[in-house]
Amino acid sequence: MDTVARRKKSDKEEEGKRAAKKVLIVYAHQSSGSFNAAAKDAAVEVLKAKDYTVEVSDLYAMKFKATATAEDITGDVKNADHFCYAEETKLAWEAGKLSADITEEQRKLTEADLVILQFPMYWFTVPAIMKGWIDRVLTLGFAFSNEKRYSQGIFKDKKAMLSFTTGSQESMFSANGVNGDMNVTLWPLQHGILHYCGFQVLAPQIFWAPLHVTAEVRGTMLENWRKRLDGVMGEEPLSFTPLDCFDGEKGFQLKPEVCEKHAAKEFGLTVGIHLGKPLPPNNQMKAGV
Repeated sequence: MDTVARRKKSDKEEEGKRAAKKVLIVYAHQSSGSFNAAAKDAAVEVLKAKDYTVEVSDLYAMKFKATATAEDITGDVKNADHFCYAEETKLAWEAGKLSADITEEQRKLTEADLVILQFPMYWFTVPAIMKGWIDRVLTLGFAFSNEKRYSQGIFKDKKAMLSFTTGSQESMFSANGVNGDMNVTLWPLQHGILHYCGFQVLAPQIFWAPLHVTAEVRGTMLENWRKRLDGVMGEEPLSFTPLDCFDGEKGFQLKPEVCEKHAAKEFGLTVGIHLGKPLPPNNQMKAGV
């Protein structure tokens, strides 16, 4: 093999290494026969076919501990009389004294380029076992700090997304629906958790009421999911207001120049930072709005 050919081969190998992506699917459903299981399996199949490395944290199968307690720390804590979980786990993380299950999930998360949370929506949020994963794995210091959050967050080079099923029809989660606007429902999860840790948050994959549709419709839902997954790494994230738009010396309020710039706009900046204006349509469900 001549020098040029060897160089081209080496370049292709290096390109392949750079392109290789790692995906973590955090999965929360009790049944392997569920639609959530089918959505999870579809994601594993499609992503692996693209030569991505895929790890699945099957929380129920793992019997993952959902409660955030002093048991998450090996050895003594700093203040047993007034236990502060955030501060104690930060110290334990720095000292390498977090429990083995947390350390393993943090390893998976550190290595991942994309994190998919797959779950059935319970009471307008994630199941308790997944909330426990969030509470215990996304510890202070590891996942966020006062200095590193939102657009300047620790995971700003990673992508994350919600993929979930609902029990209610799509119309019930509309601005005029009985459940209220799904964009509002998603704000605490996507802004208050994922984006807070710096993730580039992709539009959610919502499977509307799969229990109440035909097998054919469920099949179409999964096929659309497969098609989306084929290009998911190249998707643009949802829009959030950058941290530098806020004045840290004045209670992290929007800077006057930002308010002035948007004074004449019809809609607010985002679902939560709306400036008293109508909410921007689909701000938490579609990129670019």
